[in-house]
Amino acid sequence: MNLDDAFKRCLAGLHEAALDDGARHRAATLIAEACGSKGHALAVGERTTGEGIHIDFMDCVAGSDPRPDIGRKYIQIYNDQDIGMRRFRKLPTGQMTHVRSLYTAKERRTSPTFNEMWRPAHADNGLVVCLDDRDRWRATWALGSPVDDDWDSAKVRLFEALIPHTRQFVRVRQSLAEADALGAGLAGLLDNGRIGVVQIDRRGQVVAVNAPALAILRRGDGLIDRDGALDAWLPADRSRLRRLVGRALPVAASDAPPSSGSMTVQRASGRSRLGVHVTPVGDPAADFGGRRVAGLVLVVDPAHRPRIDAARVEKTLGLTRSEARLAALLTEGLRVREIAAAAGWRENYVRWLVRQLGASGQVDVARQVLAVDALPQR
Repeated sequence: MNLDDAFKRCLAGLHEAALDDGARHRAATLIAEACGSKGHALAVGERTTGEGIHIDFMDCVAGSDPRPDIGRKYIQIYNDQDIGMRRFRKLPTGQMTHVRSLYTAKERRTSPTFNEMWRPAHADNGLVVCLDDRDRWRATWALGSPVDDDWDSAKVRLFEALIPHTRQFVRVRQSLAEADALGAGLAGLLDNGRIGVVQIDRRGQVVAVNAPALAILRRGDGLIDRDGALDAWLPADRSRLRRLVGRALPVAASDAPPSSGSMTVQRASGRSRLGVHVTPVGDPAADFGGRRVAGLVLVVDPAHRPRIDAARVEKTLGLTRSEARLAALLTEGLRVREIAAAAGWRENYVRWLVRQLGASGQVDVARQVLAVDALPQR
């Protein structure tokens, strides 16, 4: 498999994994093998004050095997003391570097992280890049040490070429996570009421929309339906949106693989700009002329969040006032920093309350909160 074919296969794997949890491991393994690496890791977390990062998700693959233990070990033991990571955080977003270059010669002999973590995990000669999205979230993407001991320049270029596409993969996954829509699939996304969904065919024509997207299109508030195709209300946004959609759809006469992308769209109402994420869907060669869904447009409205009555949650679930307010705000989709600002709490206190719920408890509480909110008022 030449590197051009490898790039196309890796890109298709990322697009599939963005919408299908079951495809994530396959995509990670494919990328590691194509780049000649012994492993693959992706860590995503919420920004904190200073140089720190609160890691919410870490996906690790060693060879062809998932290794969640590697991620847990790093988070629990080494994350707060890793001098190399503190240096890494000062590098510009998108700049690839070698893990070894983050430590001095002395530190490579004495650093617990380098010797107890990276060497046993076959990552001490790995490649790493920051994929941060300004002040929303932080992400780190890394490949393990090369299978052949030394990095082949062509395979390094493949890794570099995939950097913007992996960053876009994280953007899409984050937007789906905030809408509680991870793993919902194409059909399930249409039932989601917290994120706008527009399905388009290979000609760019709208195939289906869900309720939030339909409301936006009917109002013409930022996005409109122009002769069956998705378009922007403002001329300044129109050409960019058309290019974004065009790049996501397969073109028979082109060898370029479909690619995903994001932008914001100005709204006629003057409210917060809409976030728009466009991503390809499925195999572009399997259309046979039908109106199969070839692209997915996710529309994020920052102002569209369900409002939960914390007092009802407190009374019905028997929580303390603080716990009920936290549960309500978590269910509304707010992040730790936003909860702290809304409630007037310190972020450390919010994290403490979250830990009181427990990892699985957060999901259970959110379901209970939504059930309480659906109860008729007395």
